[in-house]
Amino acid sequence: MTAATITFAGGPIFDGEMLVEGHAARFVDGRLDCILPESQLSAGEVIENLSGDILSPGYVDLQVNGGGGVMFNDDPSVETLRHIAGAHRQLGATSILPTLITDTPEKTRAAIAAATQAIKQGVRGIAGLHLEGPHLSVRRKGAHDAALIRPMEGADLQQLLDAAKVLPALMVTIAPESVTTAQVETLTKAGVIVSMGHSDAAFETCVTYVKAGAHCATHLFNAMSQLGNREPGLVGAVLSQGAMSAGLIADAIHVHSETMRAAFAAKQGPGRLFLVSDAMAVAGTDLTAFKLEGRIIQRENGRLTLQDGTLAGADLDLTTALRVLTTKVGISLPDALAAATRIPGDIISQRAISDLSTITQAIRISPDLSQARPVVAG
Repeated sequence: MTAATITFAGGPIFDGEMLVEGHAARFVDGRLDCILPESQLSAGEVIENLSGDILSPGYVDLQVNGGGGVMFNDDPSVETLRHIAGAHRQLGATSILPTLITDTPEKTRAAIAAATQAIKQGVRGIAGLHLEGPHLSVRRKGAHDAALIRPMEGADLQQLLDAAKVLPALMVTIAPESVTTAQVETLTKAGVIVSMGHSDAAFETCVTYVKAGAHCATHLFNAMSQLGNREPGLVGAVLSQGAMSAGLIADAIHVHSETMRAAFAAKQGPGRLFLVSDAMAVAGTDLTAFKLEGRIIQRENGRLTLQDGTLAGADLDLTTALRVLTTKVGISLPDALAAATRIPGDIISQRAISDLSTITQAIRISPDLSQARPVVAG
């Protein structure tokens, strides 16, 4: 049988590290064969003209609450996950962690079961699961329901350990106020990605939790103790602790562009900042409002808010976040692309999904960063 070969040329190629100009990407039977100078292309080769578009690995979004008009919390099922993943794929995110916001123990069990089944069924785009709560701080609850926030107990810990055995990636957002360092150590040893967020913890407390294995933070600057002159807070821990990486909602609404600029300059490595959408049901739709557990959330001028004005997730896709980083924050396009692809892919230990490995994981991004679309739709 003759191998199917298709080659993309006529635009920059992002290989996960840098933008390559004047080159082409050849795929054989759907998998990347090589990146080669355009001058070396064969005369009879089938060429897909990028027409100036950027060929890139698909985005890896580790915080996706909903999309296509539905929320994961409303119906934590395989069909919901398939619908959300499909909506985000059309926005360029080919791998996502569907995210359950603080809810009941029954909803948490259902979310784990749905993600597990979606993985078994090979639902395209589902890379694992992110549980954002319920073990958070009421003082930094944001749009989470305070009545459902609670400390982690033995049964909760065991449920997470069991989930980690069957899911390729499990991220859990916790606050030191509701989880012990011993629990964090146990989760980390089991392969769970422990992310601190929705916390008012002091800097020294956060450093202690970093040493216990909490090497990530959820939506930097939002719903967390801030960087102060005498108390650096969780923000200070993220920036100063090299072991920590952090998601960032780069819409210039959740975080000011100059604050983001300072954060990128101050971040100590090897941990890195990466982009998340924190997307809600409106992603990929023209909806102007939706409900979260019975509460109305309004969409207006790029903001999603509860009736009291509290931000409730984000009206954001990662192409828009790239545009904000490059035009308002001063981040280079290769670094911004890495923050949307390679870095989050590395966080969940799935490098294969964040390099240019297959045609079905590749996307085309317009040169003006106004849109992204999958190379192969579906």
